[in-house]
Formats: sequence, C-alpha cells, structure tokens
Amino acid sequence: MTGGLLAGLVALGAVRGAAVGAQDWRTASREPVGLAPDPSAAREPIVQVYGARTWGWRGTFGVHTWIAVKAADADAYTVYEVIGWKLRWSDSALAVTQRAPDARWYGNAPELLADLRGEPAAQLIPRIERAVGDYPHAREYSAWPGPNSNTFTAWVTRAVPELRVDLPPTAIGKDYLANRVVDSAPSGRGLLFSLGGLLGFTASPVEGLEMNVLGLTFGVNPFDPALKLPLLGRIGPDR
Repeated sequence: MTGGLLAGLVALGAVRGAAVGAQDWRTASREPVGLAPDPSAAREPIVQVYGARTWGWRGTFGVHTWIAVKAADADAYTVYEVIGWKLRWSDSALAVTQRAPDARWYGNAPELLADLRGEPAAQLIPRIERAVGDYPHAREYSAWPGPNSNTFTAWVTRAVPELRVDLPPTAIGKDYLANRVVDSAPSGRGLLFSLGGLLGFTASPVEGLEMNVLGLTFGVNPFDPALKLPLLGRIGPDR
C-alpha cells in the first residue's frame, strides 16, 4: 500500500517536473495575481504570508514561502524572505524588499497562507520585524533539509503564533531546528520533534498531525480538514 502510494506520487511528480523544468527563469512571470490589496487604496495595516512552488525541478517537491507587511498608510509592502543565491555576492541570504507580495514566483502562482488586517496586524508587525532580525541562519542556506526559505518563515511564524500559519507539507525545511530536537510547531502552537529536519513528528491544533521522513511530510489535519502529502501538497477544501 505504501509502496503504491509512493510510486504514484513519484509518477505525478515526474509529470509535473517536466512542465516545471521547461520554465526559463529569465522570462518567467513575476506579475501579481490579485491576492494583495493595492497599498495606495488600502491604508490599514496588513500582514500576509505566501507560498509558491519554487523555480525549476525543485518545484516538483517544494515551495518557497515569504512574509509581507504594510504599516498603516504605507505606500508599499515590505517583503521578508530568504533567497539562497543571494549568498553568492552577499554575506546574508535574507532579502528585505519592497515588492508586490502576491507576485508569481518565477511563473508559479502564490497561495495566501495568512491574512491579517487592521489593529491585529498593527500589533504583530513589530514582533515580525524583531523575529526577522533575530533569524540565526541568515548566513547559511541548504535547500534540503534546511535551513532555507521555509526554515526562515517557520522561525517567524513560530515567534508570532497569532498568525496561525499552517505551512504546506511541501514547505521542505520548515521542520529544521538546527541543533535543537524539540520546539513548538512552525505555527507556534503544539509541539515539533525533529532530528535535523530529516525525521520528525508534529502535533498541533493548527497543523494537525504530521510525520516528516527525509524532508517529505505526510499528515492529516482534523481541525482544518485536509490530507497532507509530499509533492501534491495539501488536499482539501479551501483554507
């Protein structure tokens, strides 16, 4: 049964990988998809968390995640994310930019994982900024098992549990804890046991139950009904 499931996942991944691998990063779309309010019209504070399939063959297996904030009356969003190739010419993989938070990630449409507005968002923005500044792995990057962009997002969401972010099972690296073995789940609620991001177990009222095997996540969430599978991601009703 397990072997058949894995074989099916691999077959689906191979089909998707052929399409993803055909992308050209130089011409891939970075256009916004309409999930973020226009900052010139929406004057209230906004916090959003996004995830999108990463570029190239890696997109078969995983997503890239990021966090965007906009203070009251700000004319632009500030986006926080970790980008591995920044280390080629910089001493930090952490990118802080002003860009459209709902832009496609090299052609791949993003999914909105959290969206807070008004006073609740205003209270969280300073805490998000502090968590970003405290991220301990800015000068290192490993696509698998971490630390990577999803390790960064999980670090921030763990520090700000009010976001209640359930990162997708394809967010490889979210369970990476470096030299720690036990911590709160990436949502900041519940418990995560992890051995270097390669073997782990999560129990949380936000994520539900997850098992991580070599960075591949299997799980079920009875609180926001969904099945979680490697490659395929979250299967269930809209969040």
